[in-house]
Amino acid sequence: MQPSCVRSGGLARFLYNDWPMAKLTFLGAAGTVTGSKYLVEAAGKRLLLDCGIFQGSSELSERNYKPLPVDPGTIDFCVLTHAHLDHTGWLPVLVKSGYRGSIFANAATIELTTLLLKDSAHLQEDDVLRAQRHSDERREEREPLYVSEDVDPVLKAMKPVPRSGAFEVSPEFHFTAYDAGHILGSTSLVLTITENAAKSVVVFSGDVGRYDQPILNDPVTPQAQADLLLCESTYGDREHPAGDPATQLADAVNRVAKRGGSIIIPAFAIGRTQTFMYYLRELEDQQRIPRLPVYVDSPMALSATDLYVRHREDHDLAFTQAEGGNGGKGDPLNVHQFHLTRTAEESKQINNVKTPCIIVSASGMISGGRVLHHLAQRLSDSRNAVILAGFQAQGTRGRALQEGAKTLRLFGHEVPVNAEIIEMGQFSAHAGKSELLRWLKGFPAPPKQTYLFHGEPPGAQSLQKAIQENFKWKASVARYLDTVNVND
Repeated sequence: MQPSCVRSGGLARFLYNDWPMAKLTFLGAAGTVTGSKYLVEAAGKRLLLDCGIFQGSSELSERNYKPLPVDPGTIDFCVLTHAHLDHTGWLPVLVKSGYRGSIFANAATIELTTLLLKDSAHLQEDDVLRAQRHSDERREEREPLYVSEDVDPVLKAMKPVPRSGAFEVSPEFHFTAYDAGHILGSTSLVLTITENAAKSVVVFSGDVGRYDQPILNDPVTPQAQADLLLCESTYGDREHPAGDPATQLADAVNRVAKRGGSIIIPAFAIGRTQTFMYYLRELEDQQRIPRLPVYVDSPMALSATDLYVRHREDHDLAFTQAEGGNGGKGDPLNVHQFHLTRTAEESKQINNVKTPCIIVSASGMISGGRVLHHLAQRLSDSRNAVILAGFQAQGTRGRALQEGAKTLRLFGHEVPVNAEIIEMGQFSAHAGKSELLRWLKGFPAPPKQTYLFHGEPPGAQSLQKAIQENFKWKASVARYLDTVNVND
């Protein structure tokens, strides 16, 4: 007789411990693009895939302070698809809460995660101090999720796995990694579960990158026959804008420089910053834009750029060829007037620059980081421009600018939005709708069941409809805290 199942707070609780069917619970990135966490339970073991932080609205951020519905001390393994904070940023909380297992990731992901977690802890400490200084920010004063000393135990638990191909974390859980083409080290993972001599296959897309983009290889579709497929749906309801991104960037730079303004590019330190640097260098070499001072005001971005140059296994052919050019410099990410701003004092000195320049600074959704200071200084000047590149989640300042906000609250003050707001979706690191369908089309056989995650409801629902119409697959939209059987 099959055991019955009841739901409590959205999490399925099974009445018999000997239930032989593998199951998966969506602990994040269901109905939203942040907080990726997926719990697999099979053969008496628990595996956590990704451990991301929620970002955006206050309701989402509040989830970061809620405990998991299972004791972290009972989770045996953790495996990461890539380093972005929405996939790794909750790891210090997991370890503080009792997780004692290993955290498996490839070498590039481990190095990038090290940078991101250290930076995240530092920013959280700064945010709390700033909130205490600016009581008019109307934010609830609370302790940070974690501080710098909480990061070291996470890093000690990291164990390297191959960049691509097979690896095993236990006799029950066998993985095969494929290049996802999203950021350095990003992977799609095929999990083969062995339970009572039977095997089942779960495919996690991770974040799928774009085709025919600079620097990184194209995403690779896993060659697996999946019982359960989890596919991201960030851009499931839209395509990226048509047109050449280099031309659009050149037009913006020339237009703003001609009127004596500066360009602020809120950019994720990992991925987006390197893409912009590549295009700016290319446009300079082609003499399509003036050689303006470019300030990369993100210590983490500078360290990440070094990693991008060093990890050649992820480079596409065009980037490899560019490394051999550039007058022998061998660095396609190094513009001619490149200014490194590692310290806070160096960052403040950019305020004194009154001639045209380009400022690249984190974070990409303007949810924190040094870019807030640059916007506070320059957003009210109509000569300036802000380039929004990539997805802007609900509840972020980036989404507010995207939707035409007339003012932006920065450090407790409403700053007028007089600068030109330029959207450049071509620079997104996420596959557009047609690219997701292209990636899905590459599967050798239809999955028995597909769940769409890592997308806001319109994106997930639109991709669900497209999958059903194009492929006739069984597809559903993942719901937060729902549990599904792997072999249903």
